[in-house]
Amino acid sequence: MHPRSRPVGEDPAPPPPADRSGPDPRRLRADDLRHLLAVARTGRLVAAADALGVDHTTVSRRITALERSLGVRLMERGTEGWALTGAGKAVAERARAIEDALVDVVDAVSGRDAPSLHGTVRVSAPDGFGTVFATPALARVRRRHPGLLAELITATRQLALHPSGFDLALAIGRPPRSRLVTEHLTDYALGLYASDEYLARCGVPGTLADLREHALVFYIESMLQVGDLDIERHLPGVTPAFSSTNVFAQLEATRLGAGIGVLPAFLAGRAGLRRLLPGEVDIRLPITLAVRREAVGHPAVRAVRDALHHEVAERTAELLPEPPGPER
Repeated sequence: MHPRSRPVGEDPAPPPPADRSGPDPRRLRADDLRHLLAVARTGRLVAAADALGVDHTTVSRRITALERSLGVRLMERGTEGWALTGAGKAVAERARAIEDALVDVVDAVSGRDAPSLHGTVRVSAPDGFGTVFATPALARVRRRHPGLLAELITATRQLALHPSGFDLALAIGRPPRSRLVTEHLTDYALGLYASDEYLARCGVPGTLADLREHALVFYIESMLQVGDLDIERHLPGVTPAFSSTNVFAQLEATRLGAGIGVLPAFLAGRAGLRRLLPGEVDIRLPITLAVRREAVGHPAVRAVRDALHHEVAERTAELLPEPPGPER
């Protein structure tokens, strides 16, 4: 196979040694550096190609050309996608200045007073939190920077299992040690909720023991990837009668009277559901914000991170409402 060919799923051939006099800066192409940065941020050739508006073979060819010019391996394929080598990290860190300079050039000829952001930023988040909090944060960034493309992937999953394919991720719980740069974003509350129709038909539970006589709505235990959401931790001995991997399906099932839902307060409050046993069941879980190390310094990622912090700070009452007093 020709050394310039690098199909998806195969390791690249070792780059040929550089000239004895060392790499020549005149042979380097700034566009090749942009391709390197795109793969570093996404961990995938196809995702990088989508962000750049080219096909994945072009991305592979450009990075191989850059490695040949420098005489060093810049990326390695692992079980979780493509990652930068030590030399690749050093090159990428310096290449960001070139990428930022290209954006400044566009701003200069466009007559913009403030620098704008371009490119694509991909965010991964749980279904509920991603829709209700990450979406408005991304919309705010997009209004300020129309040249920026925002992508939101929603799924309630374990952060450590998916360390690539995103620039910034939000996850429930505190992640184990990983290669990601993480920080605590906010806590949020879950409680027991039901519709008035369900309570009129099935009665109001007065104690935790009474829950065993009711249908519970929650996640599918065998498919749950987030340990902090394990129902046995919070309601021992209670088995959900209606389960779904999607929190909006759980919300709708609860609203339609399928059972008592264990739901985030920021969703249940909007649906007009009634809170049950607030003194006994008031679950608080953290949301972790994680960034790929290669993307920490990227202006678009910083802008989204700041917007997320602003969003949760402005809406703390939705995330952590005061539990209602005991029912009489």
